[in-house]
Amino acid sequence: MINKIVMSMAGLRLFSGSLEIVAALIMLRLNQVDKALLVNSGLAIVGPLTLLATTTIGLVGLADKLSFTKMLWVGVGVTFIFIGILKK
Repeated sequence: MINKIVMSMAGLRLFSGSLEIVAALIMLRLNQVDKALLVNSGLAIVGPLTLLATTTIGLVGLADKLSFTKMLWVGVGVTFIFIGILKK
């Protein structure tokens, strides 16, 4: 039997990957750089949101196994990832 948390994390990743594939097909169908760039820009929010959601689900699943200090370090790490992604 597959763990519910693992199934949720994998499901989110499958959904995100499916959106990426659909976006690529839309870009090919539109066949215009400006419209493809708009589609690509719309995807810019999907990646970070998927990362945040899957990380949150994973942390909830580990909450009873990790100490508060370790959870804090994981939170700091995720924060640094988002700072790195969003800073220009």
